[in-house]
Amino acid sequence: MIVGVLAVQGAFAEHEKILKELGVDYLELRNGNDARQNFDGLILPGGESTTQGKLLRELDMFEALQEKIVEGLPVLGTCAGLILLAEELSNDSAHHFGTLPVTVKRNAYGRQLGSFYTEEVVGDLGKVPMTFIRAPYIESVKAGVEVLGEVNEHIVAVRYKNQIGLSFHPELNEDRKIHQMFLDMVSLRDLQTWSQNVI
Repeated sequence: MIVGVLAVQGAFAEHEKILKELGVDYLELRNGNDARQNFDGLILPGGESTTQGKLLRELDMFEALQEKIVEGLPVLGTCAGLILLAEELSNDSAHHFGTLPVTVKRNAYGRQLGSFYTEEVVGDLGKVPMTFIRAPYIESVKAGVEVLGEVNEHIVAVRYKNQIGLSFHPELNEDRKIHQMFLDMVSLRDLQTWSQNVI
């Protein structure tokens, strides 16, 4: 298993550290050639979504990664990564991959709660530590999107087919349940692909 990690800006090194800890190989994605390599999953890290979106296009990575996601590549988008995946932003005219059918509000918590920490239930994982840094939240979801977690009645974690979108930064805490959930999704797709090839 190899996981591609978008490594143009933001908290990619923290995700890479966790993958290494879990015994998973990773590939840093820094240009179009990297984006066209074969890898089994994709992590879009937190950071500055406007900068990341700009660099994805300038470095000839955008179309290749968007195509992989549409074709079913498992992807974990955290904070800025969620914004990149979102179909719509309620307070920004920018549009990025648009593969996750949700509406996201950027910098949704304002200055007073610009950064905070809490623990809430995510799916069937139980309570998970959540670190929010100038975070977005999900205002609405469309059919087929599974809400995995909420904080103060705002949606902060969703899953849709091959995509997991989070408002918070799981890579900044010691809990590994979120990453393991993502890696389980990657393993399941690898197994399905292998089965289809065998048949």
